[in-house]
Amino acid sequence: MARLKDVYKSKIVPAMKDRYGYSSAMAVPRLQKVVVSMGIGRATQDKKFLESAIKDMTVISGQKPLICQARKSVSNFKVRQGDKTGLKVTLRRDRMYEFLDRLINLAIPRVKDFRGLNPKGFDGNGNYSMGLEEQSAFPEIDPGRIELTQGMNITFVTTAKTDDEGREMLRLFGMPFRS
Repeated sequence: MARLKDVYKSKIVPAMKDRYGYSSAMAVPRLQKVVVSMGIGRATQDKKFLESAIKDMTVISGQKPLICQARKSVSNFKVRQGDKTGLKVTLRRDRMYEFLDRLINLAIPRVKDFRGLNPKGFDGNGNYSMGLEEQSAFPEIDPGRIELTQGMNITFVTTAKTDDEGREMLRLFGMPFRS
């Protein structure tokens, strides 16, 4: 079983019940899924970039990404309908907890000039979104073989009803929010 899943059951649920007065453990907000996405607009010109991005995303998440295509043609961005413009992976259950563990304990501490995560990345319903500027923050990626650095967006979808509940739950998981 994933380490953070045990932490959630043994430490986070009792702490959240005490702080917010939930009547049962099932009422405590939980992490539903983690969505990792990557825009790959450069892949329209260079097919090797798409293959490299797919390989990196697969190594980082442990799951093959879904290739997203453009719905409309936009001439200003030189994108045609049907062009491959993005990748996304939805992580649930044990893979989600393992990814969160690697993100908090390995990837975030390796980010240069890190001063904490922006606490304003919540959407009003307890879901949190953050971005990483390069994939080399993850230890699975060999920085020597990276041709083009690529950023990614990470969204944590929770069952929390308010931002405060979602922020507290993620803070108890170990997310280093700026104060």
